[in-house]
Amino acid sequence: MAEHVMAQLEDPANLARWQDPARRLITLVLMRCGLRITDAINLPLDPVVHDAEGAPYLRYFNHKMKREALAPIDEELEQQLRDHQRRILEEWPEGVSVLFPRADANLRGDRPISTSGYRISLAEWLQRCANRDELGRPAHITPHQFRHTLGTRLINKDVPQEVVRQILDHISAQMTAHYARLSDTTVRRHWEKARKVNAQGETVALDPAGPLAEAAWAKQRLSRATQALPNGYCGLPVVQSCPHANSCLTCPMFITTAEFLPQHHEQRQQTLQIISAAEARGQKRLVEMNRQVADNLEKIITSLEDYGQPDTGEAATDAS
Repeated sequence: MAEHVMAQLEDPANLARWQDPARRLITLVLMRCGLRITDAINLPLDPVVHDAEGAPYLRYFNHKMKREALAPIDEELEQQLRDHQRRILEEWPEGVSVLFPRADANLRGDRPISTSGYRISLAEWLQRCANRDELGRPAHITPHQFRHTLGTRLINKDVPQEVVRQILDHISAQMTAHYARLSDTTVRRHWEKARKVNAQGETVALDPAGPLAEAAWAKQRLSRATQALPNGYCGLPVVQSCPHANSCLTCPMFITTAEFLPQHHEQRQQTLQIISAAEARGQKRLVEMNRQVADNLEKIITSLEDYGQPDTGEAATDAS
């Protein structure tokens, strides 16, 4: 999934829209551990173990490989798993053996919720969140995409492929190598499809297909690696020095996409506060400098959000 979509899914406000805390927790496990949905819903009642240094791991059964496996987790997820475990023990005083037991036809407490039930709940949650892809269309998401996304994110962060293989419990390095290929292909596809605007909110066109397009993409990948900005990308060739020093929003080489809208909204609010305080102190030069940034942010946000509005009656596309 594009980071623009994942940012929406990981937003605490959207996670709070889950009506069932059990299914919300399953979603966090899928996002952070990369489990297959069958493995996640079948977690045992006590799935957390610790190593000699006290670091927590999620213990689960890998049904595809038919073996037990471990995935490192953070302390926050460990605490949420513990809290859910306590709730389940209170709700099932006569005994339960799975962490996510189904509510009906489950006298012995050993039957987990169904994968189909989770998929239905996931679709309902996405509808409540009004999730949109980079083109403004309703985002269609399957549970397994969380696994693909985690693998791609780890590769993008330069985590060694062997480490990624162990985290995802792949049987072979060839399976993990797929994420390295998928990463570049996916990132490029989203970059090409997304609307790109400069600091004035004007559309930036890509080079047409061909050798020049390949070279331009190589430059873009290099820029992402060496000149990544918190709210966009620098279009300046890396062999040149930047004359704009921390003034990207007034720089003609600045490029941004809808994935950075949350940062743009936050910066606009902060900039308006700076302007208000500077006006109160009579700092005209500071007001003038920040007013240009605020104006450009307004153009950028308007341009990206207007482009992202879906057409009436447009159907969601199926992401296989």
